[in-house]
Amino acid sequence: MIPQALLALLAIARLGAIHAVVFGGFSAPALAQRIDGCTPRIIMTASCGIEGAKGPASYKPMIEGAIERAAHKPEKVFVWQREKLRWDGLNEEKGQRNWGKMVRSARSRGVAVKECVAVKSNEGVYIIYTSGTTGTPKGVLRETAGHLVGLNLSIRYLFGIKGPGDVMFCASDIGWVVGHSYILYAPLLAGATTVLYEGKPVGTPDASAFWRVIKDYKVNVMFTAPTALRAIRKEDPESKCFKKAAENGGLQNLRALFLAGERSEPSIVTMYQALLSEYCAEGAVVNDK
Repeated sequence: MIPQALLALLAIARLGAIHAVVFGGFSAPALAQRIDGCTPRIIMTASCGIEGAKGPASYKPMIEGAIERAAHKPEKVFVWQREKLRWDGLNEEKGQRNWGKMVRSARSRGVAVKECVAVKSNEGVYIIYTSGTTGTPKGVLRETAGHLVGLNLSIRYLFGIKGPGDVMFCASDIGWVVGHSYILYAPLLAGATTVLYEGKPVGTPDASAFWRVIKDYKVNVMFTAPTALRAIRKEDPESKCFKKAAENGGLQNLRALFLAGERSEPSIVTMYQALLSEYCAEGAVVNDK
């Protein structure tokens, strides 16, 4: 969940190629299964992921373990080195490359950016895997035109994000379809600003994390799961963090809070509707999908 991840996806789409993002918390066997399913030429990864108090989690064992298990062998592994935990001993014989050094080298050599590659409406833009709760995870190919038309419609008419000046904060992960859709593609299709957040609703550093993001970046619409709000309520049952962020109109830009992904109990919806009505934009609503 770093900017380089979004840049990689946009660059791949610009080339007319297909990307398949895998959630960083998966195991080596789960990644190997997806490698064999998608047969990628290149794996692009950070050296680690960061989850607040847990500390950095190295991606090296997962990726090397997955490649060893997989029947299909990718040609290259591009690694973005994060200072919190670096990928030590990049092995060029195994196709491992320092992503940052490659970028700097290309810039110093004046390598030109390629023009966007035109693709047909039914060609794929990405592959996303099902969770596996009903059997083996299945790869779903999203086609370019239908995907983009649907996203453009939903971001404008469901979420109310119309264009430049609007700010969307989707507290998901780009390993999931919600992250693909409402962190990356949909806000940019509308010409709006998107907020990329790495962390948890609590513990990074406390229950104020989401409200701080909304205040600092003047977020208009937030999209998250009920589980996140339950975690915040457990740590801050009196909503002190929300109310502190709302001081001096800090949350008055927020027009809507969208919930999806699982069932929301009525108490969560009622609680946050009361907070939005008192502290946020006029007519602000909780939309439980």
